[in-house]
Amino acid sequence: MSRIVEELRDPWGLLLGATAAGAAWAVNVHPAAAGLVGVTVWLAKAAVAAFQERGGERGRPAVAPGSQEESWLRRADSAARDFHELSASMGRGPLAERITLMSAQIDDATATLERLAEQASVTGTALARFDLDQLMRERLRLTGAREQARKGLVEDIDRALASLASQLEVVDRLAETRERVLTRMESSAISIEGLLARVVELSATSATGVLEPAGVLDELAGSLEGIRRGLHETEQITRDALDH
Repeated sequence: MSRIVEELRDPWGLLLGATAAGAAWAVNVHPAAAGLVGVTVWLAKAAVAAFQERGGERGRPAVAPGSQEESWLRRADSAARDFHELSASMGRGPLAERITLMSAQIDDATATLERLAEQASVTGTALARFDLDQLMRERLRLTGAREQARKGLVEDIDRALASLASQLEVVDRLAETRERVLTRMESSAISIEGLLARVVELSATSATGVLEPAGVLDELAGSLEGIRRGLHETEQITRDALDH
């Protein structure tokens, strides 16, 4: 029940309901009936989202609970789900056809975000295995000890320092990789939310007879493609970094 309440409070659900009601009113549906359409869409959106959340838990990617990557993934998934629901509610027409064509790009972007979230959690788990402060203290201690060590001990200390340097390099690579992934996830999730907002706006204005120029749709499609390609690029860079 708490999940349904959470979905009912989702501002996108309220906005979708209002858009549906406006569209119904614009085609001369009685105001009371138009309001009922809006409420129905709002309730249906909340119910479907809650059901999908429960049914999809087992198939969700292995992402650390409460992590930054989980938060960004949830936001992107929510925006993508709302995008599909809005697309399905638009019926037919040039705008609906263009929005439908974007669905595949949205799906590809969210699938890549899932893989990036898993990578972020993997690198986060790996980083947690290292005590950076301890490594730094040991390097400082051994560096000082080397200056005072007898000749026969210098070689052993050098080996220890080389091992510490190797571990610190691993920490740096993992930290850089995680930061890159999280930054890309944040940018992409917010961009998908922004794209959804523009699509909601287009849907509302088209329902009242105000048609946006084709250039606006081209701009949105281009922006979405940029998000999708950027995610793939980050995924490949991250994979290459982890392979090394």
